[in-house]
Amino acid sequence: MSLTIGICRVQLRLPENHSLKGKRQVLKSLVARLHNKFNVSAAEVDDHDSWQIASLGVAYTSNDERHTASVLAAVISFIERERPDAEIIDFETEIIHV
Repeated sequence: MSLTIGICRVQLRLPENHSLKGKRQVLKSLVARLHNKFNVSAAEVDDHDSWQIASLGVAYTSNDERHTASVLAAVISFIERERPDAEIIDFETEIIHV
């Protein structure tokens, strides 16, 4: 049996945010919604001291590469659609076979 791990790094711009506290609130809500909707692991991975830029790491595991890629693509679409206050600047996805 083959296991795939999908990793996605998403860089966000939070133009309406004006403090680190506000950034934490946006990210905490987003991470919880991603986990609940897609059963992914997500966390802030960089840009900790900037209140208008955030980098999220998202991970998902499955035994089907296409499913893993599909879930990560759905995560990106969800952020774009559901969080207009979090503009995606860039993202990169990698699928690892174990």
